[in-house]
Amino acid sequence: MLLEIEGLEVRYGRTHAVRGVSLGVATAEVVTVLGANGAGKSSLLKAIAGAVTPAGGRIIFDGADVTALSAPERVKRGLVLVPEGRQILVSLTVHENLLMGAYGRRDGDVARDIEGIYARFSNLAARRDMLASVLSGGEQQMLAISRALLARPRLMMLDEPSLGLSPLLVGRLFELVRELNRDGLAILLVEQNTRMALRTASRGYVMELGRIVLDGPADRLADNEALAAAYLGSH
Repeated sequence: MLLEIEGLEVRYGRTHAVRGVSLGVATAEVVTVLGANGAGKSSLLKAIAGAVTPAGGRIIFDGADVTALSAPERVKRGLVLVPEGRQILVSLTVHENLLMGAYGRRDGDVARDIEGIYARFSNLAARRDMLASVLSGGEQQMLAISRALLARPRLMMLDEPSLGLSPLLVGRLFELVRELNRDGLAILLVEQNTRMALRTASRGYVMELGRIVLDGPADRLADNEALAAAYLGSH
């Protein structure tokens, strides 16, 4: 496994957000984590990324224990989070946002990689000198993903990437996820659009009240009517 989570615990004061979660993501695999709002999904991703400190458990990435590493150190190793709400820097231009994604790099290929982003996302190329605040919701999500790609991730975590997007843009977003995966990128996806998530992932986990309550192949989870009624809503 590229990523292995063992007995992860996250607490915010008296709130026990993540309770003994264990899961794995293989190299070049898409895995989705599903569940209702408040199930602990975002807290799980934040702990893996180093944005919050776990109260217990271990995070193993590429065979190394990274539990005690800072978030920037994890990014340097290739473990990158695209957070819920995109969190782009709206006071900077599109191009400056992309440069921030490559902030920790010390190689000479950043300019080439940015041109590769512009080749893939023509809308971003056309707006490279505009403030990120003028972008549409879909363009902001593409910018957030592109910024993460500039860090050269080996595993990208996506937290609710389709939130607020039109159905057309949701389809384009998930096609991008599949394309990045075909290029060899491992992806850990937290998503409320369960139907699209299970069509895209090879495996899934379902969280409830901070715990993993179900897991298995994505097609098996998609066919589980009881699961859909209990945990996945009406998507």
